Amino acid sequence: MNVNPGRHLREIAKLTVSIRLAVSALVLTAILLTAALSSLLWWRTAEAASRQLASTINEQIVAAVRKEVAAIVDEARAAHTAIRTLFLQNVLDTRDADKREFVFLSQLQSQATISWVAFGWPDGSFFAAHKLGDRRLEMMEISLTDHAGQRRIDEYDVVPGDIEFANRRFEPTDFRVADRAWFKTGLAGEEPEWFKVMDHPTGERPSIAFAGPIDVYQERQGVLAIVIEYTRLARFLSQLEVGRTGTAFIIDGSGELIAAPDKDADELHAAKGDTTLLPLARMALVKAGEDGRKEAWRNRLTSAGAAYEVALTPLPFPGWSLATVIPEAEFLGPVETTLRRLILGLAVGAVLAALASAMLARSVIAAPLSRVVGELRHVEAFALEQVRRHPSRLKEIASLSGAIAEMAAGLSAFRKFIPADLVRSLLRQGVEARPGGSMQELSVMFVDIAGFTGLSERLGDRVVPLLSRYLDLASEAVVANGGTIDKFIGDAVMAFWGAPQPQADHALRCCRAALGCCRAIAASGLADDLGQPLQIRIGINSGRMLVGNIGSELRLNYTVIGDAVNVASRLEGANKSYGTQILIGEATERLARSAIITREIDSIAVYGREEGFAVYELVGLVGEGGGDETLDWIVRYEQGLANYRARRFAAALADFEAVLNMRGPDRPAELMRDRCGQLVESAPDVAWRPVAALTTK
Repeated sequence: MNVNPGRHLREIAKLTVSIRLAVSALVLTAILLTAALSSLLWWRTAEAASRQLASTINEQIVAAVRKEVAAIVDEARAAHTAIRTLFLQNVLDTRDADKREFVFLSQLQSQATISWVAFGWPDGSFFAAHKLGDRRLEMMEISLTDHAGQRRIDEYDVVPGDIEFANRRFEPTDFRVADRAWFKTGLAGEEPEWFKVMDHPTGERPSIAFAGPIDVYQERQGVLAIVIEYTRLARFLSQLEVGRTGTAFIIDGSGELIAAPDKDADELHAAKGDTTLLPLARMALVKAGEDGRKEAWRNRLTSAGAAYEVALTPLPFPGWSLATVIPEAEFLGPVETTLRRLILGLAVGAVLAALASAMLARSVIAAPLSRVVGELRHVEAFALEQVRRHPSRLKEIASLSGAIAEMAAGLSAFRKFIPADLVRSLLRQGVEARPGGSMQELSVMFVDIAGFTGLSERLGDRVVPLLSRYLDLASEAVVANGGTIDKFIGDAVMAFWGAPQPQADHALRCCRAALGCCRAIAASGLADDLGQPLQIRIGINSGRMLVGNIGSELRLNYTVIGDAVNVASRLEGANKSYGTQILIGEATERLARSAIITREIDSIAVYGREEGFAVYELVGLVGEGGGDETLDWIVRYEQGLANYRARRFAAALADFEAVLNMRGPDRPAELMRDRCGQLVESAPDVAWRPVAALTTK
C-alpha cells in the first residue's frame, strides 16, 4: 500500500479553518443567550448599585466615627497638655485646691467627651473632677492623711454659662490611686500614654485614660489623667443610621465590646445597647486576622440563615476597630425576588444554549488547546523528550503545536551544557532566573586529578578522551547520590548537596559520592600516559554558605560561595601534603559521624586563615567491608595525635611507628613520625601550637 505524505498534508491543510471562523461560530451560538445575559447584567447592575449604596453608607459611618474617635483622642491630649502646661509654668500649683478645681471643671465643661480629670500625688492622695451626665458635675478628693478611708464630694449643677454649688458630702471609700496601673506607670514614666481603666472611685466603668507624670522644677508632683468613659462612645453611635436594621460597634483587637449604640448612656447610666449582631462583628474580626486590624476589611457573612454585609475599619486609637453589620436583605431583597422570576422563565433556553455552546467549544477549540497546553507543561518541566506535535483543524493551533515541538528540539541541543535536573528542580520551586540567594547549611565537594598539569602537557589534545571518561564517572557518582554538579573547572569537579532540594543527610550523601567516585575511577582502569592508574584527590566540607543564582543579569550560575566552600577547595589540595585521597572537614565529620569511618589526620590552618581546624581522612562507610580489627590502626594513629598535641612527642613517635608496622606505608603516619622526631630533638617553645599551616592554596 503506497502512502503519499505530501498528499495527506495537503488534505489536512484543506480541512483546517481559521480560528476567527471558529470564534464566529461561538459568537452566533452565544446570541441564543443574549436574553439571559441581559437579565443577568441587569441583576448585576442592580446588585452593584445596592452594594454601592451599602458601601456609601458604611463609608459615611466610618468617616463620622473616625472623626469622632480622633476628636476624642485629640481632646484628651489637648486637655492633658493644657493642664500640664499650667503646672509646668507654675501658673497653677498642684496643692492649690481652688485654682485646681476651677481648671479641672473648666476642662470638663469645654470638652464634651471627657468624663474625668484626675490627679494623684506620690503620697497616694487623689483629686478628680467627674461629669455626671450633661447637667451635673462633682469634685472629689481622697486624702490619706486627714480623712483616711473617706472621700469628700462637692456636687455642682450645670446652668447656662456657669455652674452652681449644690451640696457637699463625705462617703467611705476603699479606692487607692496608688494601686492603679495608670498611676503607677505614670509615676515611673516620662511621657503620657493611654491606659484601659475599669475601676473608679464611683465603681466599675469601662474607660480609657490618657495619663502621664507632672514635673515642676524637675521634681515629680504626681500623675494627671484624662478619662473618657465608653458610654460617651455608645451615645455617639446611637446618632448614626446604619440602614433600617443594621448597627455599628466599636471593638478592640480581642473582640471585646467597647461601645454599642445607646442614646441614654452617660456617666450615670451604663450602656445597654442592642448587641444581637455583635457575634457577627467578632466573627469578622477572626476571619480578617491581622489584616483586619491594619486596614479596612469587608465581607459577606451568614448567621441563622441570613446574610449580612460586615465591614471592619481600624480607628485612630490603638487596637480599636469599627464594625458595621447591615442585613443583606435590606438592599438585595427586591433584586433577588425579580431575579428568581426571570431565571424560572429562561432556565430551559439557557441550559440548551449552554450545552450547544459547550459541545462546540470543546470539540473545536478546548480539546486541541488542552493537548497543546500539555506539551507546554512538558517544556515547563524541561521534559523535552516528551514533547509531541499535534495536528488540528484550526490553522493557528496546528502552527502553535509545531512551534512548540520545534522549540523543544532547539532546547534539547543545550541539555548537555546545563544540568537538566537542576533546572527542573528550580522550576518546581519557582526560583526566578535573576541574581539572588540565601544562607543555608550544605555540603560541598571538590574532585581533582593528581598531577593533571603535567599529564595534560605530555598528552596534549589526547587528554580529552581520558578527561571526558573521568568526568563521566565523577558526574555519575554525584548524581547517583543526589548531588548537584556545580561546574567543571579543567579537571576539577565541583558539586554540592542540600540544595536546591533540602537534604537532611547532605553530609552523608556527599561522603558516599566521594567513595563511589574513587571506586568508579579505580574500577574503570583509567591510566595516565605512563600506565599508572589515574589518581584523584577529593576535598569535602560542610557549613553555612550562600547558595543561589550568582552572577549578573546577563549570565547566571546556580552555585555556592563562602568560607566553607573555600575550605573544601583547600582540603582537596591538602591531600597532596598528607598523601591522602579524601579529606573532610570537622563539620562534615560531625554530621555524618554515625555512618562513616574516618581518621583524624591533623589540625591545619589553610591558606588565608590563621585559626586551625581538625581534618579527617574518609576511610569508608560503616558496615561496608572489614571488621573491627581494621580500625586498630586508626585508634593507634589518633592516640599518637593526642600525645602529639599534649607535647608527649616520644610517646607520639612510638604510636606513629606502630601504625606503620600495622598498616605498612602510610603517608600521614610517616609525616607525623618525622615531625615528632624533629620535636623530640629540639623541644618547641611555649608558643608552639599543634597546628600545621598550609602555605599554598
